[in-house]
Amino acid sequence: MKKPDPKAEPNSAAARAERLTQALRANLHRRKAQARAIDAKSDDPDNSGQ
Repeated sequence: MKKPDPKAEPNSAAARAERLTQALRANLHRRKAQARAIDAKSDDPDNSGQ
């Protein structure tokens, strides 16, 4: 069964849920990238003193 198109009604519960899901996923990816950058920086011997 095909999912209903969330863009059909911009204020429908499905559209809101879809936007929330996308925002949370983007936030998660951003935070993971930030954590990787911090990890990489702490592994750098030049910055070990911090």
